[in-house]
Amino acid sequence: MHIYYEKDTDPTLINNRKVAIIGYGSQGHAHANNLRDSGVDVVVGLRPGSTSEPKVTQDGPRVASVTDAVREADLVMMLAPDEHHAAIYREVVAPNIKKGAAIAFAHGFNIHFGQIEPRPDLDVIMIAPKGIGPQVRATYIAGGGVPSLVAVHQDASGQALAIALSYAAALGTGRTGIIETTFREETETDLFGEQAVLCGGVSALAQAGFETLVEAGYTPEVAYFECMHELKLIVDLLYKGGISRMREAISNTAEYGDITRGPRVIDDRVRGEMKRILGEIQNGAFAREFIMENQTGKPVMKAVARLTREHPMEQVGARLRGMMPWIEE
Repeated sequence: MHIYYEKDTDPTLINNRKVAIIGYGSQGHAHANNLRDSGVDVVVGLRPGSTSEPKVTQDGPRVASVTDAVREADLVMMLAPDEHHAAIYREVVAPNIKKGAAIAFAHGFNIHFGQIEPRPDLDVIMIAPKGIGPQVRATYIAGGGVPSLVAVHQDASGQALAIALSYAAALGTGRTGIIETTFREETETDLFGEQAVLCGGVSALAQAGFETLVEAGYTPEVAYFECMHELKLIVDLLYKGGISRMREAISNTAEYGDITRGPRVIDDRVRGEMKRILGEIQNGAFAREFIMENQTGKPVMKAVARLTREHPMEQVGARLRGMMPWIEE
């Protein structure tokens, strides 16, 4: 594994290029403003009538149509939602991007699963900060940076990795560390982490714990505090010091329950299901399923979103969070 820092990068490679940021969501906002503050010539490409345009103008970066942004750029960073990348590339980027330019991604999904097949004259790179957009921006402003991953899928210029490193350093991530990976590794591990642990695993575990307590006759409010609210305490301990640090910080009762009961919840059956989930990611089954979900109007996502909003844990949680306004602040 190669880890790079600011001293290993050449800032002129990105400072001498015009960069188009396509999209101005969480990551788009952070990339555009961090790059601009690092001296990079940045333009944000938005679709006509985008509600993000006033925010871009207020924040300071230049704004243009996606077509115009792509035409003037030496590097195009795709930061619209994953499900829109293929259409944007096919309809706007491919016909307008300069010969010999670079196209960049913050997630390898569309390249790894073949939804985008870039022209052979383009550098195809990835710069993936390991943090949400607001954290990427706030850490940069504070003088630090979140770690990031970089990868090269296609090296037409012979400088693709150096360009990716220069971009990552301009984001501020070279202050902490830039880790070289591959599109395959980033995509498959990212999807697995989201599905089995960070999003799917945690939300399903918290909801199942809440339901178990309520079905046993305990009050929903107490169940919410135990299975959802206090997650932040544990996650913060894990984030700062790993499992060992967390166990040192909790009570002996909690630690003993952790080490003796946790493996009964996450048992061999769960590990087997995790392996099946990973297999579906590796063989493309999940990608095909997700693409079909979007092509048919997101019926599963919309139905589950409605059911989630109606779940007692969400309703109890909204009421309890209303008692704690400092959480939102």
